[in-house]
Amino acid sequence: MTMSLEIEGVEKAFGPRAVLRGVEARVRPGEIYAVVGPSGAGKTTLLRIVDFLLPPEAGRVRYDGRAPPSGPIDRLALRRRIGMVAQNPLLFRGSVFYNVSYGLCVRGVEGSELLVRTLKALEGVGIPGLVNARASGLSAGEAQRVAFARAIVTRPDLLLLDEFTANLDPANVNALEAAVREYNRATGGTVILVTHNMFQAKRLAHRVALLLEGRIVEEGPVQEFFENPKDPRTRAFVNGEFAF
Repeated sequence: MTMSLEIEGVEKAFGPRAVLRGVEARVRPGEIYAVVGPSGAGKTTLLRIVDFLLPPEAGRVRYDGRAPPSGPIDRLALRRRIGMVAQNPLLFRGSVFYNVSYGLCVRGVEGSELLVRTLKALEGVGIPGLVNARASGLSAGEAQRVAFARAIVTRPDLLLLDEFTANLDPANVNALEAAVREYNRATGGTVILVTHNMFQAKRLAHRVALLLEGRIVEEGPVQEFFENPKDPRTRAFVNGEFAF
């Protein structure tokens, strides 16, 4: 239950604005890899390309050392190995149980296994008591916990987190960060975390990369990245001195 990722020369533009300008990155299987940078640096765009939601205009992404398959059945099988939690996820109408169990249903999981795995996912984010609650009545923090449970219930090999705790209160942030650590520990799943919150990257990541002006300007182990950055732009970003 893990996946390696190789991002090679990925470029993406929206009209005249070049958002990604040849991004290069290697994500090791089983690690938590954080991509930090200011708003507008292209972090979300990069995740959406990895998740097949946007096509790159140049470059490629390799999964476990291989290019994505072109056939629809094999490509769907690869996409089902990836889970994603957005900053403002949309929940389905209906109950929390329906939302979290949906991914299992479409994979043919039924009966007691469906129930056990759904409840376990909700326990992982600390809200098993909301199993029968209506999604429309949840607070922002509860909704984000449901979105996270929905992403991990299928046990993805690669979990993509896009500013997944932005604007949440400390209790929900702590619960979700604990869930990330536990998922990574228990399954060995690879996690890519996109955030502008350096403190969160420092708490969660094994390695950190700075995405700036469409390029990764530096990456390294979390302690080295924050305590001994080599690029002056990284040093300025870490010290809060860079005027973005």
